[in-house]
Amino acid sequence: MDHDWQSEFAKNASLFPHLADLQKQQVLLSTMSEAAFRQASFLDQRIFSPDLRRQVVSWTDVASIPLPPRSKPQYIFHIGHVGSTLISRLLGEIDSVLALREPAILRQLADLRVTNPAEIGWTEEEQAQRLDQVEGWLSRVFRPEQRVLIKASSFVSPLALPLLAKQGTALFLFTSLERYLQTILAGDSSKQEAAALAEIRMRRLAKHCGAPLGDKDKFSLAQTAALGWLCEMVTLCDAEHHCTEARIAWLDFDDFLDQPADHLQRAAGHFERNLSLEEAHDLVSGPIMSRYSKAPEYDYSASLRAELLAEAGQIHADDIRLTLLWVDQLARRFPEVAAAIAKAG
Repeated sequence: MDHDWQSEFAKNASLFPHLADLQKQQVLLSTMSEAAFRQASFLDQRIFSPDLRRQVVSWTDVASIPLPPRSKPQYIFHIGHVGSTLISRLLGEIDSVLALREPAILRQLADLRVTNPAEIGWTEEEQAQRLDQVEGWLSRVFRPEQRVLIKASSFVSPLALPLLAKQGTALFLFTSLERYLQTILAGDSSKQEAAALAEIRMRRLAKHCGAPLGDKDKFSLAQTAALGWLCEMVTLCDAEHHCTEARIAWLDFDDFLDQPADHLQRAAGHFERNLSLEEAHDLVSGPIMSRYSKAPEYDYSASLRAELLAEAGQIHADDIRLTLLWVDQLARRFPEVAAAIAKAG
């Protein structure tokens, strides 16, 4: 990498802050072209290759670089498995949008916030400062007319509140609980993910609700999946409640699939981008809508998704029905759960 990397970092977005070693206060910079950002489904270790130029530098050295004024990034937050990558790709086709999908460095800061910040030795003020610095680094663009749109990982929802508190703009993507359960139960990898995240989601929910929601070891498959919906919806509802100056729009992914062009145009307008209905129709009629957004080499469509979810709904019908009743009972105990259900309704 160019020895004069600090000068290059200030020019544009080509030096991407890929990962951080929070203990050593170091940052891994990767060299990315605008085309590489457009192609990448995830900005984490999954795009590492022998050809990707990388360099480890001091966090302090990066933070000391004077950057030109730039607009605050806009955000897509979501509950997971609700088409966020697809919508990010569609909006990323607008010339004035530089779409960043799931920057790993934000996931690291979110994980730290949820687990134990004392492990790093940062005070709350230092955590806020580091987050502001990372947001500034991620706001860099290639062209003056561009503005960054960050599609966060669903695990980054705990950062929605601090990132949006200062007049932020975001789209919150979700789907109904029943649809979410069908989605998670339709795939082996999503079921395994739900099981692996059950403990941390229980802790996050207990923190929001002020009491445990039950014994996760006794949960059914659908109840374990429901923890994901509950955790992320409660988190996003809490962020909206506290971010009174933020511009937040909610979008049900199934509503989007029913009228994709209309909802895409509205989403672009929410982010202050001009997109005519004709242009929106062209985008949703193109190849992006017929490919699996996280792995575009595979075919995937709304009709195939509907078939898979209907099948999962039939196979797990009893478990889903009992889980929906369980969540209704939780809503009677916890106002935070009731608010999440009302938002999705």
